[in-house]
Amino acid sequence: MKRTIIELKNISKKFIIPHERVNSLKSTVLNLWKNKNYETFYALKDICLTVNEGEFLGIVGRNGSGKSTLLKILAGIYEPDGGTVSVRDRISPFLELGVGFSGELSGRDNIYLYGSVLGLTKKQIDSWFDEIVSFAELEKFIDLKMKNYSSGMFVRLAFSVAIRSDAPILLVDEVLAVGDVNFRQKCFNVFESHKREGKTVLLVSHDPDWIKRFCDRTVLIKSGRVSFCGDTGRAVDLYLSGE
Repeated sequence: MKRTIIELKNISKKFIIPHERVNSLKSTVLNLWKNKNYETFYALKDICLTVNEGEFLGIVGRNGSGKSTLLKILAGIYEPDGGTVSVRDRISPFLELGVGFSGELSGRDNIYLYGSVLGLTKKQIDSWFDEIVSFAELEKFIDLKMKNYSSGMFVRLAFSVAIRSDAPILLVDEVLAVGDVNFRQKCFNVFESHKREGKTVLLVSHDPDWIKRFCDRTVLIKSGRVSFCGDTGRAVDLYLSGE
């Protein structure tokens, strides 16, 4: 029996949202003496979840349901406001655009920056540099500042670096959303390889075909809560039906 590699118990995460928008110095001064109106928004509510070693877990849900917040808590970017998180191995996160990158640096420099964040040594990055650039198809643009990259270029480079990590757990948030057909095939090959190697992958995607193709089990999140956890086909049907 495979060991439990991730365990979440009663995880909650809230954000404080101001109702009054302040966009000038004058507004800031005038609002100093006003009563502030805030709303508490619970992105996650009492999430309980276990993930076994070597499992390919899908996570689906509408925009704003809490999927990305959940991955950020697992990656250590957010601290939960309640509950406990237990992750029993190293994680390589591929999350939203911008995490771990600097737009003022070139693609070349960002490979080393992001690689170091993922725990790769300079020697490892040196040895994989050409493969990283080739996978991302950015040979002509690798010395361009990343603030001038398109979203597709950004994603290709970030994913290409993230998959070089030897971390046993990979978190993937919408890697397929902005890729072209060729890049999606490369992602397909990477996921197939990870399944063969027994890596643990948590995949957030709005693409039901990819969820059904790869995921052993799928979680449906609605309004910050686990609405369903189990058979992938059933989870996708519930997601598409809006139930």
